Amino acid sequence: MALDNPAFSRNKAFQTGGTTTAVATPSAESLTELYNQPAATSSDTDRMTIEDSIMKSVVTFVFLLAGAAVGWILAPTIPFLWIGAGIVGFVLALVNIFKKEPSPALILAYSAVQGVFVGGISAFYETEFPGVVVQAVIATLVVVGVTLALFASGKIRASKKATKIFLIAMIGYAVFSLLNFVLMLTGVNQDPWGLRSAEIFGIPLGLIVGVLVVIMAAYSLVLDFDSIQQGVRNRAPRKYGWTGAFGIMVTVIWLYLELLRIFAIARD
Repeated sequence: MALDNPAFSRNKAFQTGGTTTAVATPSAESLTELYNQPAATSSDTDRMTIEDSIMKSVVTFVFLLAGAAVGWILAPTIPFLWIGAGIVGFVLALVNIFKKEPSPALILAYSAVQGVFVGGISAFYETEFPGVVVQAVIATLVVVGVTLALFASGKIRASKKATKIFLIAMIGYAVFSLLNFVLMLTGVNQDPWGLRSAEIFGIPLGLIVGVLVVIMAAYSLVLDFDSIQQGVRNRAPRKYGWTGAFGIMVTVIWLYLELLRIFAIARD
């Protein structure tokens, strides 16, 4: 019985013999009027929705593309602009991650600044390896599109076991990246790609690691989509759609940069 549910049993209106208030039966005209009214939107309910989260994601990507255009144009004249933008973007990412309440202004600022970084580093790679940016952009769109399609169709979902493996892999990749950075910074490894240039059975380690990271980034997208879906189920406030947009933004940028490096290593 429904009354056995604790959510109902604690409410007197659902208890046998409980005190209730007589409710007038609505007329046919009033029911028709209610039926003809437009459905409530996220603005009316102030609740998070999939559609509203998508719109917020689109806005953040518009800011990213605008910043990328600036970075691409100014990279030849101000070579270190994209490096400074990368540092500022990293700081803004940490601020947004540890901030208790989402801030649209900070998230959009992150998108624009990170766009300058992405545009600048893309221009740098394009100078060294012509055509590599187009390849990375197309590959990014394909990975995001396929992942979204599989998630929407229910063929792929986040699971506790897969998430544990993902976290372990993330820690391993972080240690590898930090070690590679230190070796290159100290001059122990002077190769432009560092440890990534080492070969395993004739295949550069950077390609092997890159493929694994792309798979990790795709699963990270699944986690992002799942988090947004869960937020909608929990009827989270509408403002948390910005948090979902920020999460997708971080993952897509990470995916694009890794694909950019994969194609560059393959070309090199």
